[in-house]
Amino acid sequence: MNRFARFLVLGLIAALSIETGSAVGQSEAGSAVAGKIRVTSFGKTADGTEVQLYVLSNKHGLEAAITNFGATLVSLKTPDRQGKLADIVLGYDNVTGYEAGKLYFGGSIGRYANRIAKGTFTLDGVTYHLAINDGANHLHGGLRGFNKVIWQAKPLSNRAIELTYTSKDGEEGYPGTLDVKVTYTLTDNDELRIDYLAALEPGKDTVVNLTNHSYFNLTGDPSNSILQHVVTINSSRFTPVDATLIPTGEMRPVKGTPFDFTTATAVGARIDQPDEQLKLGKGYDHNFVLDRNNAKGLVKAAEVYEPASGRAMAIYTTEPGVQFYTANYLDGSAVGKGGQSYGFRSAVCLETQHFPDSPNHPAFPTTKLRAGQRYMSTTEYRFSVR
Repeated sequence: MNRFARFLVLGLIAALSIETGSAVGQSEAGSAVAGKIRVTSFGKTADGTEVQLYVLSNKHGLEAAITNFGATLVSLKTPDRQGKLADIVLGYDNVTGYEAGKLYFGGSIGRYANRIAKGTFTLDGVTYHLAINDGANHLHGGLRGFNKVIWQAKPLSNRAIELTYTSKDGEEGYPGTLDVKVTYTLTDNDELRIDYLAALEPGKDTVVNLTNHSYFNLTGDPSNSILQHVVTINSSRFTPVDATLIPTGEMRPVKGTPFDFTTATAVGARIDQPDEQLKLGKGYDHNFVLDRNNAKGLVKAAEVYEPASGRAMAIYTTEPGVQFYTANYLDGSAVGKGGQSYGFRSAVCLETQHFPDSPNHPAFPTTKLRAGQRYMSTTEYRFSVR
């Protein structure tokens, strides 16, 4: 049975799932049409493998460009209040930048998004040692996470594309063979929806935590700081971290702290306050516990509004948490699309997820996936103007 058939079979027999808390600048010359999606070459990897770029569009002119390298969101064009389209995500002009880069721009992150302390966890009495790639810790799937591999792409329509990848037992130290599917859909309601499905083959249990790591600048110009972006996060608690950005296990109330985004607040309003957690993260780089109130399905996680352009982005998810990151480690050395240098705090990330280091914190929502189970997760980005 091939891996695509397994998705269908496991989707029918699985009654359980993980607790959810549930080249952009290229010309159009040489482009092809596949399922009405515009397809162009996105260059070749270092070993000579050809990579493609797939451009989705809707009736309002919004465009989302995805490459099968890393199942990566390369470009996302949305209008400002005057109707002018601009690209609101950071990235590179071709696959070379993504293959060489270390900043995860727009990538599909797995097998485990965020950090695992010292790259170690115990599952079913067996201790596993993962690749170490963030100081003493494991980050975003390791040295060659899902954002660094080539996925199989299948256009579904002019507004949707499905990407699949099989992560073999032992890849980056993870147990079990995992069949993964990521589907991007751009709707006529100006929503970009990302559906994740992972099915674990018979054998070993594993841990799974998938997300998208887009860096957003709603001005459409990454030379602008994001300190004036206004953010709301549906969270009354966050998970404080230690000096290596690993959660301590506490879920601390945001009330009375610089982490209170329960009402709309500019990113720069409190980011430089003398708060210990802000110093550890060099700004915001923390997981927020979403106030799901036992709701199933999609709930609103956050909203970002950029006053000058009028662009607004609301994020809905099935996940229990969201990592709010203010690009504190960008320093201008990364040169992206159109030769643009990406500087300090030139973007915001809102990575919907299970919590960092969950395999080592039994009180956190579980990320364990048993053989025969499937992982399912959905996140929607809903765009509007004010």
